[in-house]
Amino acid sequence: MIVVEDIHKHFGGLRAVDGASLTIETGAITGLIGPNGAGKTTLFNVIAGHYKPTSGRVLLDGEDISGLAPHELFAKGLLRTFQIAHEFSTLSVRDNLMMVPAGQSGESLISTWLSPKKVAEEEERVRAKADEVIEFLEIGHVADELAGNLSGGQKKLLELGRTMMVDAKIVFLDEVGAGVNRTLLNTIGDAILRLNKERGYTFCMIEHDMEFISRLCDPVICMAEGRVLATGTAEEIKNNDEVIEAYLGTGLKNKPKQESK
Repeated sequence: MIVVEDIHKHFGGLRAVDGASLTIETGAITGLIGPNGAGKTTLFNVIAGHYKPTSGRVLLDGEDISGLAPHELFAKGLLRTFQIAHEFSTLSVRDNLMMVPAGQSGESLISTWLSPKKVAEEEERVRAKADEVIEFLEIGHVADELAGNLSGGQKKLLELGRTMMVDAKIVFLDEVGAGVNRTLLNTIGDAILRLNKERGYTFCMIEHDMEFISRLCDPVICMAEGRVLATGTAEEIKNNDEVIEAYLGTGLKNKPKQESK
């Protein structure tokens, strides 16, 4: 679904992404790992239209989407979440969900005057969709709570729910587990797996929790110094000497051999 071809993103003399190439297959849950400063979030921002690449290109279903704005990519079904949730804190959980679909008739003052019935019917459909998402994520107990009052994990669930309010093709998740307790992280993981298996969502996620990555992701891609270092299953990545060296500064191949007795 996504092909990244030799992407570079430079900030002056800093090469945050330095020739990264990777593929995200339709229907997969792809993990993206790497040490801090590896270029993971910058690459996400390039793919999702927040940054224009210095060079290289990104393809979505064969179409070159390099440099398109986030709202243009949103219309094409490419969505992303953020490490720090971007909720509307003074609106309820339900209203946060209802804000997502673009082009609602109620956004036009003229429509509210001339076509109040149409606006009301459309709002009812959007509300029904929001209630369906709330039920799917099992967050009915906070449906009418102000989003700003939610816990960190609940906000991550709300972010995931917002991607369900439109016909998403692929969702990029940026450290969905950051600051989330293990119980809620398992709930988030269950929701991602269900969306993938039951509704055909394609995901790519940045994450540092290898237990979480191992449970959800295949394949796993490791980045280091702005490039793709290795790709494989979670088990292969965890046992890759280059990956170990990138994280820990030493590789298994450099470990002294035990003397035979």
